[in-house]
This record gives sequence, structure tokens and C-alpha cells, in this order.
Amino acid sequence: MPGHVIMIVRSWPRLSQTFILDEVLAMERRGRELTIVSLAHSGEQRRQPQVDKVRAPVRFLDVGGFRARWSRISDHAHVLTTAPMRYVATLVHVLANPGLSRGYATCSAIRCFDHAVVVAALAFRLRRSGARAPHVHAHFAHDPALVGMLTRRLTGVPFSFTAHARDLYQIPPAGLVARASAAEAVVTCCQVNADYIAKTVPDAVRPPVRVIHHGVELDRFTPTLRAPGPGLTLVSVGRLVEKKGFADLLRACAALAESGSRFRCEIYGDGPLRRQLTELSAELGLGELVSFRGERDRDEIAHALARTDVFVLTPCVTDDGDRDGIPNVLVEAMACAIPVVTTATGGVPELVRSGENGLIAQPGDVDGIAGHLAALVADPALRRRLGESGRKTVESEYDVEAAALALEAVFDPRTPIAAEVAP
Repeated sequence: MPGHVIMIVRSWPRLSQTFILDEVLAMERRGRELTIVSLAHSGEQRRQPQVDKVRAPVRFLDVGGFRARWSRISDHAHVLTTAPMRYVATLVHVLANPGLSRGYATCSAIRCFDHAVVVAALAFRLRRSGARAPHVHAHFAHDPALVGMLTRRLTGVPFSFTAHARDLYQIPPAGLVARASAAEAVVTCCQVNADYIAKTVPDAVRPPVRVIHHGVELDRFTPTLRAPGPGLTLVSVGRLVEKKGFADLLRACAALAESGSRFRCEIYGDGPLRRQLTELSAELGLGELVSFRGERDRDEIAHALARTDVFVLTPCVTDDGDRDGIPNVLVEAMACAIPVVTTATGGVPELVRSGENGLIAQPGDVDGIAGHLAALVADPALRRRLGESGRKTVESEYDVEAAALALEAVFDPRTPIAAEVAP
């Protein structure tokens, strides 16, 4: 049987983080036993229906009250008595290096140490129960990876992490080097991220960096026959935040309307910019051409994609470095054989090859975005050709089952827990 994986996430369950949910379910289908450790509850009212299919227990670390405090004290005592040298050395390391949590973070370094002790106690108990030596894997390079790194120092268990987008680019290089140098491997979703890691982490301490695309369930997102109507339906999905570039999309829709194209655009998602974007839509005179549909779960998004003619997402890099890797919604739309219009941000050009399986403009190029949309509105044959090519791309490169298989090499535990060995 494969070894147990302790997966550390920032919060659970997050509506937008379908890539983590898909990964968990795919690994469980392959017989992998997991425990999810979430640094915090997501606090979201809506969640994906597929969360109910997850078998893994979830340990939340933001729980208050007497029982939670006593449990944490017990975990500290357990780790201290099991590996006293490691416990003291790791605590001294954290106190001497408070900058480990600089940059994009919500926890201090000492708080991450406190969380890591809980994970370490879990790892020791799993080993004592007779389970194969666990592997600790963190999703996101900021707080979760720091907790995973400290767990590695406390226990000696193998540790890896997946770096995504903001979490990778908004922590200081020294913090990334510290996390990577303690890891068995670093996983990321696109080559541009891998190149950044290779440039930032010196060869002497850099572990293998694996590019594993976030896959989708090919039997869930499938092509459907879309009935022709009086105008085309454009759909976009994403959190209403700056890096998604929705302001550029609205301006492109205004240019498209001026050209006389018949369409309507539906935007799914919510976020801090909703009011600003609805006001911009009104200022541009878009009226009923653009509708904001709010947050939706994956089943509702799949239903929307079934009646979509063109999918559009126009991300950009913000002034503070926030950006996307490869947005899963683009992969899902292409899996449905929907032609896509997008921008060359992050890892998007690794997925979408302009003119072959979609159309790409430069970030912020409103005229270019509008031109691509106009071309697809006017040409059914182009829509069909790009859509079919997009489906083939996803089938060959973005299957969630293939991604789970690739992760097996990362999660195969090779290092036993060491109780009293200097870190």
C-alpha cells in the first residue's frame, strides 16, 4: 500500500481551489491514505459538492476553546519527549530567524512552529500505529510550506510542497530558498514557475523541481452540442480581484458592442472588486450585455459551460507581483471544447497556443482581446476548430488521473522518521 500523506493547506474547503480537491480525490481513488491539516477554516458559505466525497479526515488548527488548547499542549509534550533535540533545535532556529515568515503570510514564524508541532505529533502517531512513514506535502509556498519545513526539522519525515502563484512570487527569495532546501521536491503547475524557482534557489540546495499540471476530470467536463441562437454567449469565471483582469474584459466587451457584434457576457465569481466592476460596466453602457452571476459551485459552472460559445479570461500581473499560474477554469473550458480567448500571463501560454487551440492577447491589450472575440463571434468554423483542438490538448496534457500518477513519485516515502537525530 502507498504511504500516508499529510497534506497541509492554508484553508479548507475553498470554493476556488478545485485543483486541490481534484488532487485529493484522484489520490484517494489510487488508494492513497491522506490526512488534511488546514491552518484555518475557509469561512465560505458555499462549497463544492465534491468535498463530501473526500474520505480523508481534516484537522483544523484555528479551533479555540479549552479542549483545543489542551490538545495542543499535549502535542508539544509528545514531540518534546519523542524528539527533544529536534524540538529545541527547531524552536531556536525559528526564534533566531523570524524573517522566515516575511512577505505574503498570515502567520508569524513562531505560530508556524506551533502549527508544525501539531503536524509532527500526528506524524509520530501515524508511525506508531504501524502506518508506513508518512510524507508531508504543503500546498502553497507561504505559510503551509513553512509549516511543512518546520515539521521536517521536527521529525525527519520527507517533505515537499506545491508552489502556485502569489505564494511563490510574494515571499522573499531567502524564504523560498529555506523552504526548498528542506524539501525532497518542489512541485509547480507551470514551467514559468519552475524557471523562477531554478533562478532563485541555488543549484547546491535546490531539490528536483517537478512541473505537474493541475488536471481536470475528463468525464465531468465534456463537449456538448450548443444550439445556435441570435447572439453568442461569452462566459468568464474567476474571483473578482485585480489579477483576473476583469476591467480589461469589460472594456473589450464595450469595444465589441461598438463594432455591432451580437453577444452577451456572463461573469461568474465574487470578490472585493464586484462593486467597482459593476459600476465600470454601467459607465461603459454595457447594460444587459454583461451580467454578474456571483459565486457558483463546480456543478453550476459545468452547467454554464454547456451553453457557452466562447470562454474568455484576461489575467494580468499586478504591481505587487500577484499573478495566475494556469487557471483551472481555462482547462475546464477547453475540456468542454469551448474556444478560449485569454492573455499571455503566467503559465497561460503553456496551455493556450494562439491560433492553434485558442487565441491569446497581451495582458492589458483591450483592442487585442476585443479583436479576438470579434473573430470568434464572426466565424463558427474557427470556433469549432479551436474548441476541438483545445479538447485534445487537455486530454493529452491535463488529465487529473495522469497528474495523480505523476505525484506518486513525489509522495513515495523514502526517509523514515528519526526521533533523535540532529536536524
